[in-house]
Amino acid sequence: MRETLGEKIFRIVVLVGLGLFVVLPLYVMITTSLKPLGDVQAGFSWWPSRVTFGPFIEMWSTVPLARYFMNSLVVTSVATLCSVVVAIFAAYAVSRWRFRGRSTFMTTVLSTQMFPGVLFLLPLYLIFVNIDTTFGVPLVGTRIGLIITYLTFSLPFSIWMLAGYFDGIPRELDQAGKVDGAGNLTILLRIILPAARPGIVAVAIYAFMTAWGEVLFASVLTTEDTRTLAVGLRQYATQTNVYWNQVLAASIAVSIPVVGGFLMMQKNFVAGLTAGAVK
Repeated sequence: MRETLGEKIFRIVVLVGLGLFVVLPLYVMITTSLKPLGDVQAGFSWWPSRVTFGPFIEMWSTVPLARYFMNSLVVTSVATLCSVVVAIFAAYAVSRWRFRGRSTFMTTVLSTQMFPGVLFLLPLYLIFVNIDTTFGVPLVGTRIGLIITYLTFSLPFSIWMLAGYFDGIPRELDQAGKVDGAGNLTILLRIILPAARPGIVAVAIYAFMTAWGEVLFASVLTTEDTRTLAVGLRQYATQTNVYWNQVLAASIAVSIPVVGGFLMMQKNFVAGLTAGAVK
């Protein structure tokens, strides 16, 4: 069926509108980060009166951005690694064995994604405080506490997605490995994981993105020394001034690791999501 002229014009108008809706905020972010603070405070303009890279230099000294960056990198990387490792073993067990409570386990795991995260803030905080009081293990205000928190966020969906991906890998591969004398762990590490690389990459990207930009729990469970980037960006707003050009310059710097990692592993991410969803 051929497209009429009116339909073609309508399609072009809609696509252009959606493109502008996406591109304009990015344009404003980039141009504002290149403006002197006086230009930003004077009012909105589409182009800076004088292009300067000062905000990208000053943002490191206005707030301890390097420390916040390191905290985010450590917390996010460890949480992602733990989420991937635990999800691999849990998903493999769910996919390859039929045990009592299997359906209940998967239903419970997936149902945790139905509740908004804010409902878990107070219970999780009280649990951490009680652990510190009872066992002397401080979790509030530490990196390990934030890692555990982000692990609980990303792990349920990671298990569910990997289990669906493992289901699509033929069981004949497991049987062939057992014929050669391989155990379950060897089969998982040498046969299943190479075949499931797109699914593992998808889980890793999901876990990383979940932790990298989280604000609510990071603002409650961290101190000045353990504050992450998402929370640290608020420090550019003082009682007397807001350094908007540095805020947007820092926002660009914060986005680079996520955008760069996603672009490098985009094919595996899409393949992992689609294969896990279909199978």
